Amino acid sequence: MKLFHSITDFRSTKKTILTLGTFDGVHIGHKKILEKITQNTQDGKYESLVLTFFPHPRMVLQEKSEIKLLNTIAEKTKLLENTGIENLVIHPFNESFSRLTAEDFVSSILVNQFHIQKIIIGHDHRFGRNRTADINDLIAFGEQYGFEVEQISAQEIKDVSVSSTKIRKALTDGDMNLANEYLGYDYFLTGTVVKGKQLGRTIGFPTANLKIEEEYKLIPKNGVYIVKSIINKKVVYGMMNIGFNPTVGGQAQSIEIHFLDFDEDIYNLEISVSLLQYVREEQKFGSFDLLKEQLKKDKETTIAFTNKL
Repeated sequence: MKLFHSITDFRSTKKTILTLGTFDGVHIGHKKILEKITQNTQDGKYESLVLTFFPHPRMVLQEKSEIKLLNTIAEKTKLLENTGIENLVIHPFNESFSRLTAEDFVSSILVNQFHIQKIIIGHDHRFGRNRTADINDLIAFGEQYGFEVEQISAQEIKDVSVSSTKIRKALTDGDMNLANEYLGYDYFLTGTVVKGKQLGRTIGFPTANLKIEEEYKLIPKNGVYIVKSIINKKVVYGMMNIGFNPTVGGQAQSIEIHFLDFDEDIYNLEISVSLLQYVREEQKFGSFDLLKEQLKKDKETTIAFTNKL
């Protein structure tokens, strides 16, 4: 996959079949559209292209928006690459871009820059300044400028009945089963392993502390999770705590993973951790001994769960 960081950077000798959107989560609803794009370009006559934006438009246009995203830009890039798309354009979204009229967007970007042959889009897509243009306007532009418009019907979208908003809610509720079903993969966090207070190793449960740089990344509900990671090409399972470590008077949220049967030094290593199952809420225990007893139970739960995989 070729990656471009601006619309003006894109170059191709072929016409394109494209779609556009924020694609946060690259979930099963998005994949319906992306599959149509790749199916339409299998013969090599045209190139597949996805146009997406960063920052998320709501971060720019809504002053008090505190939207958290399902993917960092690096995670989204990797997920889109896995769909078989040939070209990905991540365009910087700003107020100036948001003021482009629908016709300017179509003529200068879709037609002149992307040499569009066909656009595949959701039935409810709106675009242009103040999102005033809809699918009917796009069809009219297609007739005017000579490109096809294929819309994903309301029924097709309803068949999967999924949205990034529903996934965000499931994650903040700790409903990993629903979130992962809608995503079509296990939700994951990517970060660097850093040194923590190292209190876990004093009670026999050493942890890897995960630092996530991107503040916009959605961190799921506080609590204990069963997780999976691939470290040095090996699948490793573990249990993860998201929270404030109230038993030891923690003041800041942390993400700590105790990996099973694993004792390698992974400080400063970037890893991705997939969340398989929510186990329980974070609790404050009266003593280290009570905490240790609970961690033993959590470990038994984790082993029982992973043994069935």
